[in-house]
Amino acid sequence: MALLPAEQLHAVAEAFGDEIGYTVVGRGSLTFRQWDDQATALARGLVDAGVSPGDRVALHLQAANALRWMVGYAAVHRAGGVAVPFNPQLTRPEVERMVAHSGAAAALVERPLLDRYEPGRPGLIVAVPEAGAEDPGADDGPDSDGTVRWSSLLAHDAPYFQVPRDRGDLADILYTSGTTGHPKAVAVRHENSSLVPFREPTWSGGSWLHASPPYTFAGIAFILTPMKLGLRGIYLASFDAGTWLDTVETERPGSVFLVPAMATLLLEHPRFATADLGSVQLCTVGSAPLAPDVLERLQAKLPDALVSNNYGMTEAGSVYCMMPPGEAVRRPGSVGKPLPPAEIVCTDADGDPVPAGNVGEVRMRIPGRPREYYGDPEATARTWVDGWLMTGDLGRIDEDGYLYIVGRSKDVIIRGGNNIHPTDVEHAVARHPDVHEVAVLGVPHPVLGEDVVACVVLRPGGTATADDLRDFTLEHLARSKVPRRWYFVETLPRNATGKVVKDELRRNLPDDTDAWAEG
Repeated sequence: MALLPAEQLHAVAEAFGDEIGYTVVGRGSLTFRQWDDQATALARGLVDAGVSPGDRVALHLQAANALRWMVGYAAVHRAGGVAVPFNPQLTRPEVERMVAHSGAAAALVERPLLDRYEPGRPGLIVAVPEAGAEDPGADDGPDSDGTVRWSSLLAHDAPYFQVPRDRGDLADILYTSGTTGHPKAVAVRHENSSLVPFREPTWSGGSWLHASPPYTFAGIAFILTPMKLGLRGIYLASFDAGTWLDTVETERPGSVFLVPAMATLLLEHPRFATADLGSVQLCTVGSAPLAPDVLERLQAKLPDALVSNNYGMTEAGSVYCMMPPGEAVRRPGSVGKPLPPAEIVCTDADGDPVPAGNVGEVRMRIPGRPREYYGDPEATARTWVDGWLMTGDLGRIDEDGYLYIVGRSKDVIIRGGNNIHPTDVEHAVARHPDVHEVAVLGVPHPVLGEDVVACVVLRPGGTATADDLRDFTLEHLARSKVPRRWYFVETLPRNATGKVVKDELRRNLPDDTDAWAEG
């Protein structure tokens, strides 16, 4: 039977066990051998506690507890279970819904989050110490609250083992970020869990820095991927631009991953211009479109690095776009070309490909490796059609095959019969030197059908008015696309992956339009 992607950890531990496998900045490190041994002990504990092949096991820990999170993630797979990551910000009703929906039989829960759980649901709840804390001691029996201690399961002494699983079996159930409503659960199978397959262990001595929460699609991708490439993972549990710059200067990672909000904060940090970032050879930005101006400034700071705004999503699995070296600045706004064997097309309402340069719905597929929504065949049938994923994104592909994302189909603003793509407007407004970030929305209008509203966060000390921004934007966009209403806010609401939650922003717009600045 072919090896599972998760079995890479043991192979690397056998070959390079004394090397540091993962570092959580400010929280410590694990060697590959420590990671592997703890995962084996915990897996044996889970099996002895009743976890059976195919059982769903929730992982509900704070990001700062990432070292235990990664041990738990490997242990669940080693025990033959299905990992179900939970966002630590979930409320008790949300946790109860997700436990019921996923059919979780067990959960690894950080102690401060235990109050989100009804006693006995799921049947096995493992109480995990907070980051930096230890259990008072191993205890084979349950605590008074019915939970089992993490240290009790780790006390199992067992040689390496892997409960047999087929590559087509479930590996994870990932809940999407939910920018458009309640999150959906994406079923991930071992055979499509990673773009990088199991490979013979290598070790380069390099490292890859990221700051995406481990319960997100991007975060999970960075648990096993660095070691498959012979790299140490470095994780910043809470993004801070100054700490990020310090980490790059001291740890010297060759690769880094950011989301657009992080990139913007870095550019505005007073030390960005003088920081030594010379070790970085690959800087990928994902999870949302990146303003061309931000990408250009990153590339200017990292002249020898490949800097690109990549494109992917949880439902797509290992379908990604990647920008070849030197193309990002030449093609502002592009997220690159799909990596084979992935295919991406832009289609019209009838599903036919649109001509190069025209906007259409983005559809993608990777033959033989589809995903589906867990327990929701109707949503699956709507989202995956004839093997193609209906992304809901709008984009265009140029004559050379490069993809540009212009927005979500549900976010298109139809003002007086003209289709306006918010991303185009946001990129134009963001070029103003006083603008820190911006989100563009459509709101009802009695005559035009919809009107355009810009929610703007100014940079510290920024003094731009609505008239200033309107005049500036008119230099870059047709008059029909320029917002007439400007709403100045302190921050934009974001989910765990850094995407702006426009539904929340729309709900918080003032009812009294006199509170808006009109340009």
